Amino acid sequence: MQSNQKIIPTRRSYNKLVANEMMEDFALRFTAKKARKWSLNKVAGTALGIVSFLVLEAIGGAATINFGFINVAWAILSVVLVVFLTGTPISYYAAKYGVDIDLLTRGAGFGYIGSTITSLIYASFTFIFFALEAAIMAMALHILFGISLAIGYVISALLVLPLVTHGISYISRFQVWSQPIWVILQLVPLLFVFQHPDSNFKDWIAFTGIGENETEARNFNLLLFGSASAILLSLVAQIGEQVDFLRFLPERPKAGRFKWWLALIAAGPGWIFFGALKLFLGSFLAYFALTQGVDIDLADDPAHMYNLAFSLVFDNPTISLIVACSFVVISQLKINVANAYAGSLAWSNFFSRVTRTHPGRVIWTVFNVVIALLLMELGIYQTIETMLSVYSVLVLSWLSSVVADLIINKPLGISPKHIEFKRSHLYDINPVGIGAMFISSFIGITGHYGWYGETIQALASYLAFFLPFILVPVIGKLTGGKYYLVDNKVAITQTSCVCCICENEFEQEDITFCPAYSGVICSLCCSLDVKCGDICRPEATLFAQSQIFFHRFLSIDLLKALTTPMSQFIALTFALSCVSASILYLVYLQVPSTSGANVLFADMLIKIFFLLSIIVGILSWLFVLARNANKIALKELRSQASALADEIGAHEVTSIALEKAKNAAEAANEAKSRYLAGLSHELRTPLNVMLGYSQLLGKDVSLSEKQRDTMGIMRRNGEHLANLIEGLLEISKIEAGRLTLHRDEFNIRAILKQLIDMFELQASNKGLNFHTNISTKLPDVVVGDKQRLRQILINLISNAIKYTEAGHVKFDVQYRNEVAIFVVVDTGSGISEAHKETIFQPFEQIRNTHTQAIGGTGLGLTISRSLTELMGGELSFKSLLGKGSTFTLRLMLPRITQNQTTPENHSQHVCAYSGTRKTILVIDNEPHQQQLLKDVLTPLGFIVLLAENEKKTFSQLESHHIDLITLDVKLSNASGWDLLSTLRMDNWLMPVLMVSANARELEQYTAHTKLHNGYISKPFNLDNLFNQIGQLLALNWEYSPDKTESITQIEKQQRTPVTSDHYRELITLAEIGYLSGFNSKLTEIETHHYFSPDVESNIKQHISQCNFPEIIRYLGECIHE
Repeated sequence: MQSNQKIIPTRRSYNKLVANEMMEDFALRFTAKKARKWSLNKVAGTALGIVSFLVLEAIGGAATINFGFINVAWAILSVVLVVFLTGTPISYYAAKYGVDIDLLTRGAGFGYIGSTITSLIYASFTFIFFALEAAIMAMALHILFGISLAIGYVISALLVLPLVTHGISYISRFQVWSQPIWVILQLVPLLFVFQHPDSNFKDWIAFTGIGENETEARNFNLLLFGSASAILLSLVAQIGEQVDFLRFLPERPKAGRFKWWLALIAAGPGWIFFGALKLFLGSFLAYFALTQGVDIDLADDPAHMYNLAFSLVFDNPTISLIVACSFVVISQLKINVANAYAGSLAWSNFFSRVTRTHPGRVIWTVFNVVIALLLMELGIYQTIETMLSVYSVLVLSWLSSVVADLIINKPLGISPKHIEFKRSHLYDINPVGIGAMFISSFIGITGHYGWYGETIQALASYLAFFLPFILVPVIGKLTGGKYYLVDNKVAITQTSCVCCICENEFEQEDITFCPAYSGVICSLCCSLDVKCGDICRPEATLFAQSQIFFHRFLSIDLLKALTTPMSQFIALTFALSCVSASILYLVYLQVPSTSGANVLFADMLIKIFFLLSIIVGILSWLFVLARNANKIALKELRSQASALADEIGAHEVTSIALEKAKNAAEAANEAKSRYLAGLSHELRTPLNVMLGYSQLLGKDVSLSEKQRDTMGIMRRNGEHLANLIEGLLEISKIEAGRLTLHRDEFNIRAILKQLIDMFELQASNKGLNFHTNISTKLPDVVVGDKQRLRQILINLISNAIKYTEAGHVKFDVQYRNEVAIFVVVDTGSGISEAHKETIFQPFEQIRNTHTQAIGGTGLGLTISRSLTELMGGELSFKSLLGKGSTFTLRLMLPRITQNQTTPENHSQHVCAYSGTRKTILVIDNEPHQQQLLKDVLTPLGFIVLLAENEKKTFSQLESHHIDLITLDVKLSNASGWDLLSTLRMDNWLMPVLMVSANARELEQYTAHTKLHNGYISKPFNLDNLFNQIGQLLALNWEYSPDKTESITQIEKQQRTPVTSDHYRELITLAEIGYLSGFNSKLTEIETHHYFSPDVESNIKQHISQCNFPEIIRYLGECIHE
């Protein structure tokens, strides 16, 4: 499936931020196994740090004063039993699967969105108890420093934040550090209290409380027991905070299970044993305070309790007050770090699912503390009894539903065996847990308010506790366990994967496959995604489940009517009006019951209500309109995104096809290059022999002029074939990006003189004027690629002469700032606008009446431009059709001051060298190549030895003193490069000139530059060969004049002009393609007759190219002139 979502960098960075494990402590997700590395003792010790909370003393004291010791004692024992029974399975599953209480609730029958309700209940527990504890601390600060309670509340709240922001690691350090101090301060005053004469335990046990229940509390009273239990049972929610630490417990080992279970019990439900002791302690201290004359309103306040206790330890009241307040502060910090930490996790889970955003756990820590601060300022401590009684019903309904699923439904197979918490695998609402909790809560709360009589009112909390154990399996059986898991067909088998959004690595339990992004996604990024449209679970969303549910009871038309904007407006306005009316009613209840004031105040509240109703109606309408507009916009956006995704998918398919085609083309091009390289070796080797001997015989004065001319024709045609092969290979190497440049130090003036001498004769033979202008600023020696520069200039000048029928060709060279500027101007046919780019395309030639008879491959300008760009230069031109063209070449050629020992070219021929006689070893497996080099070098005075393989090479090296080696790259059974490496390893350090006919050897040439001293390609020019040898051996060449010059102009004047009959004879031989016969007849005619210079030049040019059709046409024109 193609991904229909793209990940923007800002979103990925945002998710990386909230995935910071140090700050987040795996909020919203599974606790990674790599993070569960703490010792059992450390986890248990951190979790048990919560037993310091003094609200236990406050609750125990308040309950004893109100309900008497007997009823409170039985209530404490029953709460211990309830907490242990509920806490054990919750702790076990949390530790086993590494999940907090919210993730556990998701997978235990509540669903993905359903557990937001329990997150809200749990979050309220954390900030309620945070407020209660911080209020006790504020009271201690008030007693010690006289700070007002309002300021004390702020201080108590803010002190906790630095300890909570960095998660369990900092909390653990604080708990471990403070634990010894707390234990000492907890136990020392108790020793003095219990030894005090007024510490009469029998009187305490017989204490019946103070107030309206004093008479009933003399014996066990079910109603008073139930009322006390309702307050105490709210402490059941403390297991959620224990689980937040237990999820870091290491996995259960195969050996030493007893220690693991002991740590689990101690850190989980075991807290209630310590808690029960503190409840009894609070009961006793409250009784003791009353016996010591403490006011009844202050007797249940822990700050006053411990101030009284420490006054028995220290005679100095100030010291006892300081120590008591210090104990209270340490106790409150120890418990409130856990409250704030747990609250941050609960709020993170709640808002991440409601808003699909998560600014980070630290933000919700501050949020939780601020709510607690507001509750403190509103006086929560004074309403503790009423508030906790109602709250206990909700907590028990929730946790009992979770426990029932864990211990009943899972063993029965109604729910999955494991705990699933990922959004993509869960239904938003699971009726098993949600249904059981709501039914239990409704019955419990209504029972608490007396709907079912006094007995049920007293035992409403226990009723809410027991009902889910019946409702959960019944609802699970009725629904068939359908709403636990979504059928996710893509399973993740890797032990760990990288999330495609945040790019962090996660373990298998924390990842899933996302079809919206076509990749693996972590549970955190999955929870926060708003763009996917839940395509992995279309029937499991809250909207889809609501549609299915209401369709069972309402018709489609009625359902549509109820979901119109007007219906939504009415429902929202009514709901908000009810909320505002309830708030105003609560305000009304605070007014003293004087009839006159009640009537007046009620009238004012009614007016306020209707005024608020108008505002609520306007805001509700704006909200409904904005919501519907957003829904429409989101629907259109998703539709367009889907269409765009389809288009992107189509483009990706096309891109893949293009990539395959490109790869195929590159493979074909590579095959072509290999083919050409292999072909070049096969062609160059015999071509080198042919051209070598044609050069030798063309300079042999013992041959007749006719024979030398024949050798000249052979040489020119061979060079034409070599140039054609070279052009094809150059293009192949340029396209493949394998063409490399050389850094040569060469005499540029000598090269330019060679080119000028060559092209002056060619232009003269065609009847053209060849003008040159070489700047005096041009240095003698420059740095660059000599061969490539010569190649480019030859292409430009030869093209100018080739395409110019009359007029002149001008060659101008300038030099400024180490940049050489070569300008070639001609008066030829010019180039039209339509062909200005075509001329640089491979194998492209302009065909018209003036150029159709001109031969060539169409590669010259293509190669020239590519070489220029490769050398970092620029080749440009201007042209006017019918007027001519101007080509300008700009190249960086830095000057150097050193002298060049060997000339680039000499107008005379090498005949010998001065100095001692040198020995050259020719290593080649081709006998003809060996013989060619021997025939070329022996007449110059060299001793030439031959070797065809490695064995023969070392035999020659051991038998003779070798000054230079010419080594062919390709040998019979080995590579020339391998043999060269062997020679160098054996310390044979004489110069080595590599010879190759393979066009791709330049790549290896660059890799072996440290081993050889020179490189020459076949077919080679003898002058280039002599230059290479002269440089390597530091020779001083001796030259002889050229004795093979053509007959002079004076000799021509003694002959008669060529007639039409001679032209016809030549045409006859050309028509049958008889090349040797044509050359023989041409030589015979030249012996007794002469041609005009331009005719002779054109005939020889055409015959050098074997262009018989053009020869026939041209000779026909000569006949009619």
